[in-house]
Amino acid sequence: MKPSPHAGLALVGAILLCLAAPCGAQWPPHESGRVPRTAAGEPDLAAPPPRTADGRIDLSGVWQGVNVLGGAQQPAIKFSAGPPVAGFLNIAQNIKEGAPLKPEGEALLKQRRDANGKDNPEAHCMPMGIMQFHTQGAPRKIIQTPGLLVILYEASMGIRQIFLDGRKAPADDPQPWWYGYSVGHWDRDTLVVETTGLRDGGWLDVFGTPLTDAGKLTERFRRPSYGRMEIDVTIADPKVYTKPWTVRVNQKIMPDQELLEFVCLENQRFDKR
Repeated sequence: MKPSPHAGLALVGAILLCLAAPCGAQWPPHESGRVPRTAAGEPDLAAPPPRTADGRIDLSGVWQGVNVLGGAQQPAIKFSAGPPVAGFLNIAQNIKEGAPLKPEGEALLKQRRDANGKDNPEAHCMPMGIMQFHTQGAPRKIIQTPGLLVILYEASMGIRQIFLDGRKAPADDPQPWWYGYSVGHWDRDTLVVETTGLRDGGWLDVFGTPLTDAGKLTERFRRPSYGRMEIDVTIADPKVYTKPWTVRVNQKIMPDQELLEFVCLENQRFDKR
């Protein structure tokens, strides 16, 4: 049977509906006392970024994507120049030549698009992958400790661990993971995170831009001010790309906010086929 033309985008609509709809009471407002404020009492997004006891930039907080699907569209702060900004539907939408796909990668992307994205893992309530987490607009909460950084994603209740304790990623044929194995180190005020050991058949966006088990993601997290975070992501995958390529993800702080509960059940159906 021919798939619905909207099958692959059904969950996208559901996410946007949740973001737009009024919500019942959640956590009541609570001021932490840690938010820098202007003379007028507003959050000072341009204030210097906080630092941890050991002097590192503290990335902790609740963040939301800027100028991405479902995210904050009108940032009150200016982001620095950098690589092309990634898109949620099409990660390479701002790259003039598109992603540097090999013929194998082009064929796989075409196959997924011709099927209207119906096999996107997120459309079946499976883990959406690191890049789709980065570019969708639902908030995410970062919790930073000296040896571990945890990212809690509101969308689909995703959880990611980035180890900062000096360990190396496993190299003895590790069991592939949806989010791979992430290890990070500090380069001055930039957190550099390398992720390997990913499952095969990954989707970098809703359209289906591919990532295989040979892929490696290198993220560079920067927090130039209290209110903004810039993440440059380099994608290297010799199975489907001719060379590594880089995109930017911009994030804006959500002062004194908390995540909502958003549970997506495996193989839940959003369309009738």
